Amino acid sequence: MSRENRQNHVVLFTNSSILTRMVWAPPRTSSPRSIASAYKPYRVWTKMSVEWLTDWSCLLNGLRDLIAGTIQAVRDCNTLALTTIICLLLLFVWYCYRVGKDQPRSPFATVNLLIQSSEAKGLQNGFAYCNSRDCVRCTHNSGLNSRLYHNLQEYAKRYSWSGMGRIHKGIREQSRYINDRPSIQKPEVFFLPDLPTMPYFPRDIQKHDVELLEQNFAIILSEFEAIYKAFSNCSLPQGWKLNSTPTGDWLTFYLVNQGNAIDKNCKKCPRTYRLLGNLRTFIGNNLFGNACMSVLTPGTVITEHYGPTNIRIRCHLGLKIPGNCELVVGGEPQCWAEGHCLLFDDSFLHTAYHEGSADEGPRVIFMVDLWHPNVAAAERQALDSIFAPGR
Repeated sequence: MSRENRQNHVVLFTNSSILTRMVWAPPRTSSPRSIASAYKPYRVWTKMSVEWLTDWSCLLNGLRDLIAGTIQAVRDCNTLALTTIICLLLLFVWYCYRVGKDQPRSPFATVNLLIQSSEAKGLQNGFAYCNSRDCVRCTHNSGLNSRLYHNLQEYAKRYSWSGMGRIHKGIREQSRYINDRPSIQKPEVFFLPDLPTMPYFPRDIQKHDVELLEQNFAIILSEFEAIYKAFSNCSLPQGWKLNSTPTGDWLTFYLVNQGNAIDKNCKKCPRTYRLLGNLRTFIGNNLFGNACMSVLTPGTVITEHYGPTNIRIRCHLGLKIPGNCELVVGGEPQCWAEGHCLLFDDSFLHTAYHEGSADEGPRVIFMVDLWHPNVAAAERQALDSIFAPGR
C-alpha cells in the first residue's frame, strides 16, 4: 500500500470511528434531580394553591362587601319603611296565632258528627264521611278516650263506682279493643268488653219489646203510609233524609235521631212515638239510640259498614217486604218478614239490598235500637250520662 493510500485509510478509519461514536454512543442516564428539574410538579401545585387562595380572598372580600352594603342599606332605610316591615311581621305572627287558636279542639263532636257524618265526599263503610277533625266516627279522634273518662269520673263522683268496672276497662283500653277486633266486628266509636257477641239474636232475648212492636204492626204501618204519600207531591218531603248509597235510594224518617226526638216528625206519627215510651229497653237517652222508618227502593244496595257500638241491638220490624230483599250480618243472610221483628248486632259488618222489581215497590222497615241484654242497669244509666246528646 502506498503512503498516500495509507494516510487516506487512516483518515477514513478515524472519521468512521468518530461517526460510530456519534451514532452508537449510549445515552447518558439522567439523574433524579435533572428529571425533577424538567417536570417540576411542585411548581404547578404551588401555582394552583396561590390561585385558590386568591379566589377565596376575592370571595370573602365580596361577602364582606355584601354584608357591609346590607348594613349600610338598613342604616340608610327611613323610619317609615322600618315601621312598615315591623307591622307586617307582627300581623303575620298574629294571623298564625289566630289560625291555630280557632281550630276546633273539642274531642267530643256534636251529635250529628259523632255517629253520622255530614253530607260529604265519597263513601266509606256505607256512609258519606266528612273532613272535620272532631268527627269521631270519621277521624277516630285520639282525644275521645280522655273525654269519655272525664265523663265517667263525673258520673262516678256523683253516684258510685260500683258496677263501672267494664265501662272503666273499656274506656281505658278503647283503642286496643277496637284495633285488635277481628274484621267481622269493629264498632267505630265505643266497644264495651265482655259482652256476648253474635250477628243475630233470638226474638226472646227482648221478648216484651218485640211482642209490643209486633202487636202494633198495623198502627205503625198506617202512619208510615200517611207520611209516605207526601212523595207524590215532591221528590224529598220535609222530614225525610236521603242517605248515600252506590245504587238506588235509601230514605229514612227519624222519630228519634241519636238520642234526640225530632218533634216535627213525631207529630206526624204520634201513636208510633208514644209506643216508643212503652218499650222497656229502647235507647232513647244517649247518642246510640235511634227510631226511624227506613225505605229501600228497588235496585238499592247499602255498602257494607259497621255500627258505632256493641252495647245495642238493632231491631227491624218488617212493614213492607217484597221478594229478593235481604239483610247480611257477619256474612250470614236473613230475610225480613212483614209483621215480625229481626234482631241483630250492627257492630258486625253488615249490608242490605233490595233486588226486587220496580212493580214490587219499596222495602220498608221500622228500626228501633234496644239495649244489649247483657248491659246491666247500672251500666245503662252510666252510659246514658257519658254519651248524653250534646256532651
